[in-house]
Amino acid sequence: MTTAQHKIGSGFDARSTAEDVLAGLDLTDRLAVVTGGYSGLGLETTRALTRAGAHVVVPARRPEAAREALDGIEGAEVDRLDLGALDSVRAFAERFLASGRTIDVLIDNAGIMACPETRVGPGWEAQFATNHLGHFALVNRLWPALAPGGARVVSVSSRGHHFSGMRWDDVQWERGYDKWQAYGQAKTANVLFAVHLDRLGAEHGVRAFSLHPGAILTPLQRHLPKEEMIERGWIDDEGNLLHPDSFKTPAQGAATQTWAATSPQLDGLGGVYLEDCDIAEPAVEGDSTHGVKSWATDPGEASRLWALSAELTGVDAFGA
Repeated sequence: MTTAQHKIGSGFDARSTAEDVLAGLDLTDRLAVVTGGYSGLGLETTRALTRAGAHVVVPARRPEAAREALDGIEGAEVDRLDLGALDSVRAFAERFLASGRTIDVLIDNAGIMACPETRVGPGWEAQFATNHLGHFALVNRLWPALAPGGARVVSVSSRGHHFSGMRWDDVQWERGYDKWQAYGQAKTANVLFAVHLDRLGAEHGVRAFSLHPGAILTPLQRHLPKEEMIERGWIDDEGNLLHPDSFKTPAQGAATQTWAATSPQLDGLGGVYLEDCDIAEPAVEGDSTHGVKSWATDPGEASRLWALSAELTGVDAFGA
């Protein structure tokens, strides 16, 4: 099977920063929406986009904390959004659409990782619900603001998608919950979402990408006990990184999603998974740190996930 998953030689790499990939780009009069754009990689993304002239709307589950984190960043705007609650997603989208503005870039950045078994909404597994279903509903509800300008939608996945494909027989992990495999399924869903959205949106000028930002210690690790991070060889007993060269800084971690959202090098492309500011190659058997798994880019799997997501959320901008 042929694939578009091949490097294009962007000139950037794992050490490039969000500022590096935006050098020379003027984003004045561009509007971006960055979920979770007030913490970790999202905050670095917001900073970089606003410095390049963009206006950034930051939907936040904790708007007070978001306003504090974004204080002094000119061009950043905060609104309330809880991705684990569909009523909150609908309310945010209605407020935004009522403003009459269009969106040039939507970065689905917010997420949770390896949390204890948690149920949200009608009993959905929290990682699948927050990382995928909430963003699925958000993008579909915001579609009227995305299509007019030919927006880019960026779905922040992870190399964690290597941990698991879609578990069609138990998507909500009602049997034998495993926090890392549940995270893997959610991250696979992020890739599949971009694959199918790009297929549906391309004729309207809307292109979608997914990506692995890299290994970065951010608040995303909030659910991991210190002991587990020590056991995994990430940090020592004092909390210091054991292998600093294996981790990116937040500014480096934000680079790939910023590149995906803005780079002219990706004009005319879409539906591909990125890493280190380039298109990723297909994963090689035995290598769990690079490339994209075929189960995450399979068009049939992507179509099946879209149908399930539309059924679960009751939202489909492309439905009959």
